[in-house]
Amino acid sequence: MLKIEIDSFSYSKKTILKDIAFKLSPGEHLSILGESGCGKSTLLHLIFGLLHLEHGSIFYNEKKLLGPTKTLIPGEPFMKLVAQEFNIMPFTTVAENLGSHLSRLDEEKDEKRISELLKIVDMEAFKNTLVKNLSGGQKQRVALAKALANEPEILLLDEPFSNIDTFRKNKLQRRIFNYLKEKNISCITATHDSDEALSFSDQILMLKDGTEEMFGTPEFIYKNVGTKYQAGFFGEANLLPKNLFTNEETSESTIIFPHHLKISKEKTRLEVTVKKCYFKGSYYLIEANFKGSEIFFHHIQKLKEGKTFYIAKT
Repeated sequence: MLKIEIDSFSYSKKTILKDIAFKLSPGEHLSILGESGCGKSTLLHLIFGLLHLEHGSIFYNEKKLLGPTKTLIPGEPFMKLVAQEFNIMPFTTVAENLGSHLSRLDEEKDEKRISELLKIVDMEAFKNTLVKNLSGGQKQRVALAKALANEPEILLLDEPFSNIDTFRKNKLQRRIFNYLKEKNISCITATHDSDEALSFSDQILMLKDGTEEMFGTPEFIYKNVGTKYQAGFFGEANLLPKNLFTNEETSESTIIFPHHLKISKEKTRLEVTVKKCYFKGSYYLIEANFKGSEIFFHHIQKLKEGKTFYIAKT
């Protein structure tokens, strides 16, 4: 069990993180979701032991982790951190990079493990390629495989798929996160990719300006967003007056995602004018105007710009 309690953490006088607390069980996957600069990377570095936490504590299995001021080599031995700056050796081959983290006492066993790791990250064809000749996405995959070499108890991933194309990323995410579950390896991922967080996390910690904005299961987070910031991670969102859809007289607003709105044949309080249509494959995202404000909804067909429609909830 990993237990995090951060009262505050600052660089000089600027507070980066405040009032962060959560627990991570063996084999559990936590995603830290937030915009750039909200403290995601700093939180991972604190957990790993690269930064000193003065106001707060980090425990693993009831043992307090003391951080870089109390250890000779910063970083906990049972954890691995894949940072945005890859810890790989450019003038050696991919296989030699992975082998550098293995025992080297049993050559046959090491070769088998290297082959297994290369398969996980889909890099078999580059086994004997010098790392300096790889693309950014390929280097990122080598860094992931290297972190898994000795099967850490906790894996910390900082935007681990940011340099990998969408076609390969989806397959790679499934392979890696399924592998972690099979091996009961705990994982904390810092990301701004909501699809990744929703699909593979057990829990999501949403950060805003270094503080907890929301915490819960992916289903809870998605169904309980209450602000434009929270909803913004999951695509375009509409902040609309509640009384547009009810007979109540209230000044409250509500968040409604585009797929929860549809064109109505009957007159409603929500009359919009089409501005733009964006083709999304199986549907169009319609950008419309409602009393001077943007509103988004989905429709199966492209709509003519300037045409007016009544909109209702699905």
